[in-house]
Amino acid sequence: MDGQRWLLLVFWLFVYAAVYHYTRYQRKKQAESPQQDLFEDRVEPSLGGSRTEPVLSGEAPVPDESEPMEALSVKPEPPAEQKIVTVRIIARDNGSLAGDELVLSMRGIGLRHGKFGIFHRLDGSDEENTLFSAASLVEPGSFDLANIKDQELPGISLFMVLPGPVDGAEAFDSMMEAARALASSLDADLLDESGSTLSIQRERYMREEIIQFEHSLLSS
Repeated sequence: MDGQRWLLLVFWLFVYAAVYHYTRYQRKKQAESPQQDLFEDRVEPSLGGSRTEPVLSGEAPVPDESEPMEALSVKPEPPAEQKIVTVRIIARDNGSLAGDELVLSMRGIGLRHGKFGIFHRLDGSDEENTLFSAASLVEPGSFDLANIKDQELPGISLFMVLPGPVDGAEAFDSMMEAARALASSLDADLLDESGSTLSIQRERYMREEIIQFEHSLLSS
C-alpha cells in the first residue's frame, strides 16, 4: 500500500489541516469578496457618437476607520511542527490476518479500542495522552468490532505522533516492543514505513531521528 495512504489514517492531523485550511479559506474569501458590480446597466455607445456613461448602482463601500487596519490582515497561525513515525505488521506470503485474532492480540498487549475506531496505547487513561496507535491497512483504517470475526486484514500500521505526552525515544521503544510482540503472535512480518524489512540498523536510525527531532524543537 502506498505510504501516503496510511498517513491518511492519522485523523487528528486531518482535523488540524481541515481547521487551518478552512479558516484560511474563509478569511481569504472575506478579504477578496468582490464588491457589488458598480456598473449595473452598461449602455453601448450609439451610432451618433453620443455616449452614455455607466449608471452607478451604489457607492463603493467605505472602510470603517474606527477598526484597526491590522485586524484586516490577521493570518492564522501555522500548525505546530510534527513528525509521524510508523511501522507495519503485514501478513506473510501475501496472506491475511484473521480480524478476531488480530484484535485479541492487540488487546493482549494493552492496546485499547477508542477514538476514531482504532486502537491506542495510552499514558494513563486519557485518550489525549496517546503514546502510539494501531490502524488497519484497509481504508479508512478503523476496526469494525461488530463484524470483526468476518474480516480478513492484510495487516496493520503502528504509528506515533511527535511531540507526544512522553519522551519520544521512550514512546518509540514502547511501540517497537508492541510491534515485535504482535508480529510474533500473529506470525507476521515487521516492516518499516516504506515496506522494507525492519532491520536493527533501521530501527536504531529511526530512534536517532526522533531524538534529533525533539532536540530541534527545544532549540527552535
